[in-house]
Amino acid sequence: MLSVHVREKHFADRGGKRHVALRDLRLSAADGEFVCLVGPSGCGKSTLLNIIGGLDASADASVGLDAGAPAASVGFMFQEPRLMPWLTVMENVCLVCAERPEAAALAGQLLEAMELGEVVDAFPGTLSGGMQRRVALARAFVIEPRLLLMDEPFVSLDAPTAGRLRSMLITLWQRRRATVLFVTHDLREALALADRVCFLSSSPGRIVLEHRIELPRPRDPQSAEIGTMYEELLSRHPGLLAGLGGDAQDAA
Repeated sequence: MLSVHVREKHFADRGGKRHVALRDLRLSAADGEFVCLVGPSGCGKSTLLNIIGGLDASADASVGLDAGAPAASVGFMFQEPRLMPWLTVMENVCLVCAERPEAAALAGQLLEAMELGEVVDAFPGTLSGGMQRRVALARAFVIEPRLLLMDEPFVSLDAPTAGRLRSMLITLWQRRRATVLFVTHDLREALALADRVCFLSSSPGRIVLEHRIELPRPRDPQSAEIGTMYEELLSRHPGLLAGLGGDAQDAA
């Protein structure tokens, strides 16, 4: 079980002016739950992931993961693949778990699942953008995380490549059942992936609406079912994607 309470996170500009990014934000996720975070630009979604992942210790916040869970049980996938250009595909994946004797075998299995078995000795610069994201996805799962934080990992990809990566992500998640927090601006993507979508307000960010999804998987973001849910949500909560959802809990 993940529980998060960000009482306040602020930044100061060069002139010393204080900007509050997050305030009184509460979030929880059950073990193995897939949660998407949606909100307007600048509402603090990436900042929230950094706090949860331990990359930002300056916030007035408390983050609880299962008692005794080690820091190594948290994986992170960023907007960019962030691969080391001087390391091969295999070396990039093993980089985060080199101390584990079974690392190479598990990395090989994941790269095969990512359809990258033929490029394990290639360098990132020789791969397409979609292939680099697949390497990053394999690296995120190779530590077998209890919690996986994903910050718009498929942004800027063409629709077919993004769709393929979403399918691979869901397949891996269903096999390994990490708890996932996935940030996206794309509501259709969120509805296609998540068990629950949490909507953030405009800055200072906080959760203003939660929407549970009961549709069976796999789901296509462009399907009629997702389209209907999308339209119904925005009809009930105009301005939701701008962070104006109001204080509500939606179990639909």
